[in-house]
Amino acid sequence: MKNYRHIYTLLLLFFTPLLITSCLKDLDRFPQNDNTSIQVYSTFDGYKSALAKIYAGYTLSGNQGPAGKPDVVGLDEGSNADFLRCYFNHQVLPTDEAHCLWISDPGIPELNSMNFTSDGKFTIGLYDKCILQIMYANEFIKNTADNASGKGFTDDEIKEIKSFRAEARFLRAFDYWVLMDVFGNPPFITENDNFGILPKQIQRAELFTYIETELLDLVNGTDLKNARSNEYGRADKGAANALLARLYLNAEVYTGKTKWTEAITYSKNAINSGYTLMDNYENLFLADNDKNNNEVILSINYDGKNTRLFGGTTFLINCCSNGEYQTTYKNKLIHYGIFSNANWAGYRARKEFSDKFDSNDKRFLFVGENKAIGAHPTEYPYGMATYKFRNIKTTSTVTTPVYGSDVEFADNDFPLFRLAEMYLIYAEAVVRGGSGGSVTEALGYINQLRTRAKISSINSSQMTADFILDERARELYWECSRRTDLIRYGKFTSNNYIWEWKGGVQNGRSVDAHYNLYPIPSSDLMANPNLKQNDKY
Repeated sequence: MKNYRHIYTLLLLFFTPLLITSCLKDLDRFPQNDNTSIQVYSTFDGYKSALAKIYAGYTLSGNQGPAGKPDVVGLDEGSNADFLRCYFNHQVLPTDEAHCLWISDPGIPELNSMNFTSDGKFTIGLYDKCILQIMYANEFIKNTADNASGKGFTDDEIKEIKSFRAEARFLRAFDYWVLMDVFGNPPFITENDNFGILPKQIQRAELFTYIETELLDLVNGTDLKNARSNEYGRADKGAANALLARLYLNAEVYTGKTKWTEAITYSKNAINSGYTLMDNYENLFLADNDKNNNEVILSINYDGKNTRLFGGTTFLINCCSNGEYQTTYKNKLIHYGIFSNANWAGYRARKEFSDKFDSNDKRFLFVGENKAIGAHPTEYPYGMATYKFRNIKTTSTVTTPVYGSDVEFADNDFPLFRLAEMYLIYAEAVVRGGSGGSVTEALGYINQLRTRAKISSINSSQMTADFILDERARELYWECSRRTDLIRYGKFTSNNYIWEWKGGVQNGRSVDAHYNLYPIPSSDLMANPNLKQNDKY
């Protein structure tokens, strides 16, 4: 069993998840336990546990797991109180990457058919989880504003607390980036505001500038640790450069102005930070992917014994696994690695996505009888099922599988940022005309990914923007980037790219462009009169 080393186990000693409604009016409320902020921040371990609480918010869905006590009132901890499960459903399910057969489950039909509503359960869940994380970060940043000076800490402890504070600022910037990307114009508050007032709404371009300024300060400052020098699963300058690269890649969507040159600069900064591609693509996503993995820049970390939830990578494994497939395709997938409460059999790839792969592409980790869902949107044999995430270790063989630490909950960590994405960002920004990059270098990065996938290299004339979009699909599927990519290319809602069941009809159709943004939950609009709904919702 892997040691739950990267999100301090001290967190439960000091912080009990804060129960909130979906609005921000209670930002001045401290977690309801016997420890006041003075007590928590009186010891070095208190600072560590407070930071751990922020990290744990990405990994855990509630106070006990796997269900029953969500950390946000009104959410179902078993389904829509988990950050990754909610984020995945927003970024993947409305695209060509996935279709869900569970059409009677609340929140699924509108995501399947790109008919989003302000009362969607997963939309409320993602919005609230990001808000909650920002609340925790603001509280931590406010209480570390004096860098712990004068409190009896050693110089080394004070230096470490400064680093903690920088990590909290990064995590807050990441959550604001998710809100900006998904919702556009969220409520906005920092440690400098009065936590007791209803926050005002910030416009997307203004929020872009705020996130950019925060990340640049972290990259250029000395408090955030250098790339690959922090504990595994914690933010460092590699992660800050990676988020900047992603931010700049999509700048035109957020602000109306392109930032291709900046995307080149910061993706290159991340590339030059000492990361290397893992030799075997499959091994990136298995139960021991925290070991010998120098490709991942930042991950959400799970441990089957300590992070027990029906979201996270446990969800990613179960949502497409099928007991029959475990036998039929044993020689390919070996085993999904979960035995108790397993094989939920719900998510399938759509035909247009499966067709993007060459037959011998080692990244094509799918099984099934029929590529097309066709006229069977609720039947499992139609559409391909992925086995990209499995709760088995890299030493597994068909005859001798080696499973994760638990029979019900997965050990697999989820990569938020990895080197391969930086290669793809660099290449796209070069192709789109950014300055300071090299076509030769960009082509080399793409061909490194293709060499690992055991498929043929391309030449510079083949390296178009559309080719890179397809290469991103082949490399990064199920890693929560597809919706953002399709929007950047003008293909998400438009008729520029149609896939089966897009817009809720079998042959696919375009939908109105306002679906490029999700609606702000109606519950928050009612609670906070400062907020205005996105257009046409």
